[in-house]
Order: sequence, then structure tokens, then C-alpha cells
Amino acid sequence: MTDDQAISEQTDLMQYVPKVHFEQIPIRNLVSNQEYQRNLSQNHVQRAAANFDLYQINPVKVSRRNGINYVFNGQHTIEIVALVSGSRETPVWCMVYDDLVYEHEADIFANQMKYVKPLLPYEIFMANIEAGNDKQLIIRDLVESYDLSITSSSVPGGICAVATLETIHDKYGYHMLDHVIRLIVATWEGAAQSFSANMMNGLARFLNAYGDAVKDDIFKEKLGRISIKELARTAKDRRSGSLGFAEAILIGYNKKCRNPLPWDKLYTHKLPHKKADEPELEEETDDMPQNGQLDLFGLGDDEEVSE
Repeated sequence: MTDDQAISEQTDLMQYVPKVHFEQIPIRNLVSNQEYQRNLSQNHVQRAAANFDLYQINPVKVSRRNGINYVFNGQHTIEIVALVSGSRETPVWCMVYDDLVYEHEADIFANQMKYVKPLLPYEIFMANIEAGNDKQLIIRDLVESYDLSITSSSVPGGICAVATLETIHDKYGYHMLDHVIRLIVATWEGAAQSFSANMMNGLARFLNAYGDAVKDDIFKEKLGRISIKELARTAKDRRSGSLGFAEAILIGYNKKCRNPLPWDKLYTHKLPHKKADEPELEEETDDMPQNGQLDLFGLGDDEEVSE
């Protein structure tokens, strides 16, 4: 290859490299709230600031037009950093574009997530395992103590409703999650769909509502006579989601019962306080949603946030 050919090839390849450079720019010198952006969510800013992680901060995208630094992706990031640092003099890393017009900024903003593949709950869970995060390690060890495994798809002996495992753990506690898994294993012996999200959430809701009034041996005897398919049909006839499964479980448990569990408790129960012997997590593992870190600090800072 001649020198001219090498230069030509290099020139051709440069068309795939954005014309940007990186600068540290003080927050006070950044302008946001363009018309194409959504309104700033103070709830999101405060939640992210309370769980601040420096390593989850991505560079802010800036369009420099007429000497002004317009933020077109990262308006929440700069407000989070300003709140945590207590100063708008704090610099943030910016990816600066010098060749954009307003309409191009708006187009980039509108389509920024169009071809981004979001992380699946299983992928997030396994990454947390590799990171050695306590909550996920505790859940994995609990699942494996029943000779089960956490899987990415539905297979015999596997639980693929990973987000549900975390939800039950976060909402009701470790002992409730243990109780749910133990009852399902004892009652349906790993039957297909016995570890579905609606099934586990419905059982957790049922157990939380009635507490010690639920006797495991009676549960196993009565619900064991009902297949998961039949239970799912009853649930579907009642209502959608996990509440339908909780109602179906209650119907099965109360069948031919002298002292049936009262229906009203299923709809009026409150979340329990954590027990004294509940396994403790490290302070930084506050129970965040599955998309917590990405949603708080990461890619798509100006995508939809939860209010």
C-alpha cells in the first residue's frame, strides 16, 4: 500500500468518527432546557443524588453554538452533580460538538435510544454477582440452597423471573422470599410455571396478608391438589396480574375449611417490618429499581424517568 492509499483509507475511516472533543466545563457555563427536552425532574435529581456514584456519571453532550454551550443530553446529570457537590462551579466532562445546528441536536435527542439494547434483569443480576454485591449473592445462595438456579430462560429447575426475586426480597424481606420458594418447591415440586413472576408475587402477597394464620402443611395439602395450569386459569378468570394469583391461592386454601381466611385482609395488608435476624446488606445497596444505576446516572440521561 502506498502512502497516498494509506492516507486515503484513513480519510475514509474518519467519516465514522464523530467530530467531537472532550472538555471539563463548569456547570455554570452550561445551558440546558432546550425546547426539545423534557422538563427537569427534581424527584429524579434528588433520588439520584441520594444514591450518587461517581463511576456512573457519563459525559454530558454539548453543542457549542455561537460560543454558548448547549446541553442536549445530560441536563439531569449536571443538576445531580451540582446538588451533590453544592456548587455550580463544579466541572463536568463534556463531549463537545462544534458543527451542530439546533434541528440536528433535537434529532439526536429524539433518536438517542432508538438502537440501544437495554439490559435484561438477568444480565443486570449476573453483573451484580460478578461485582460481589451482597443482595444478589444472598438471593443466589438462597435459590441454590433449594437445588435450583437462576436462569435467563424457563428451564426445569431454574427461576428466570429474576426481577421478581429481587422485588419480593426488597418489598417483603429475605424470610418472605425463602418462604415463597420453600412452599412452591414443597407444593408443586418444580412444575413448569410454578416460579412465574405472577405466581411468586401472588404467593408473597397471600403470605404477607395472612402471616402465621397460613399453615404450611395445610397449604401443601390443599394447593398440591391443584395444578399450576388450573391455578393460572382461576387467576385469569379472577383478574390480571399477581392479585389474581393471590385470589386463586386463597380460594384453594379456603376450600372445605371450617374457619376460612377472610377475604378483606388480602386487600388491606401492610408491608412488614424487617425481622431482627434479617441478613443485612452493605449500606450502599439501598433497594433501587432494576434499572436504577442506568436510569439515575447513565446512558439516556434525558430519557424517561420515574417521578
